[in-house]
Amino acid sequence: MPAHAAYAHISSVLIVDDSRVQRSHTAALCRELGITRIEEAGNGREALALLSALQPAPAVLIVDLEMPTMDGFELIERLQQHGIDIPIIVASSRERSLIDMVQSLGSTLGLRVLSALQKPVRLETLHGALCKSGSAPVRRQQGPQLPIDAEQLRRALERGEIQVHYQPKADIRSGTISGVEALARWEHPALGLVPPDQFIPIAEHNGLIHQLTIEVMNQAMLQAAAWKARGLSLPVAINLSPLLLEHSHLAQEISSLQQSHGLEADEVVLEITESSLVSGLGVAMGVLARLRLRGFGLSIDDYGTGFSSMQQLARIPFTELKIDRSFVRGAYERENLQVILRSAIAMANELGLVTVAEGVESVEEWRLLHGYGCTHGQGWLIARAMPGAAIIPWLRAHRPRVAALSAAGVESSAVPGPTGAD
Repeated sequence: MPAHAAYAHISSVLIVDDSRVQRSHTAALCRELGITRIEEAGNGREALALLSALQPAPAVLIVDLEMPTMDGFELIERLQQHGIDIPIIVASSRERSLIDMVQSLGSTLGLRVLSALQKPVRLETLHGALCKSGSAPVRRQQGPQLPIDAEQLRRALERGEIQVHYQPKADIRSGTISGVEALARWEHPALGLVPPDQFIPIAEHNGLIHQLTIEVMNQAMLQAAAWKARGLSLPVAINLSPLLLEHSHLAQEISSLQQSHGLEADEVVLEITESSLVSGLGVAMGVLARLRLRGFGLSIDDYGTGFSSMQQLARIPFTELKIDRSFVRGAYERENLQVILRSAIAMANELGLVTVAEGVESVEEWRLLHGYGCTHGQGWLIARAMPGAAIIPWLRAHRPRVAALSAAGVESSAVPGPTGAD
């Protein structure tokens, strides 16, 4: 058992459980791990009363689900309502799927749910959960809606304020970088960085999405050609808005752009969100078929978040399946997500598709994907998105990590974090 210095910042815990026996058992484990200040509550209501009185507040809550007066579900909701941000470990004797649902609930509410454990709690699993308590919350909080409109975005496109950043993808088997995804970034002169989820809908609703996409494509292909001239072949993935699939001339337009930059068609992968293929399917299928005939890669993005994933795979010639981050994050400790991952990757492999897992943030997730036969990973474990000029220096810094990433599927040692990538 590793030394408890890994979570020496934990000065106290609050155990919330209606069973005195279970509270005593968990308290004994905490003491064995070096935590001496331990508070106890028999239900959620008692826990809230204690939290309002204790100074300083406990560093971690260990919460049961089934309790009288106020159960674990309601307690988690009340914590969010009261703005109480204390890391939580869920512990229950109920079925795994229910426990996992509570973990998802907490994350959805913006709370730090470190782990979901089945009772009886064991020393090693509690130790593993407590080791996560010093980490920043995984959930990305959305910032406030910025005061931007279509006219500002139109001017931004004219002035060259929209720039492209690139997030590397890595081959899970070798650890080497296998490509990048092009991501639009708007650096507003007064407001700073405008998130894509705020300006892309404005582009779609105001007839600017075609101009925005062509601008991103042009920059991305120009950058890919510059890398290629330096001996670095990095296929670039570019997102296509569903609105663009309604234009039958799109395939010719993209093909002309690719040829003008001296790229091969298979050096460009076009990502299409699977839920976007519901309306206007006839025209969209024709566009996608022509793109594939011209040699472009086609990726079904955010796989698993729509309602007709398998049907889309059956009728559209995709070359890549991109698994949504919601099925990757924390999957190494959630059996239901493991089942989904295994089946999606196995199906893709049977169909001869490349598989890319989004949102890979931990070595445990990397190992799991490695074991299931996923071919590529993308996420903060590898690198965040960065300007094109930063890619080659980052690749040099990444070289020492390649062997560690390659071995991560079979070794238990941790992989060092990304260097110089942010």
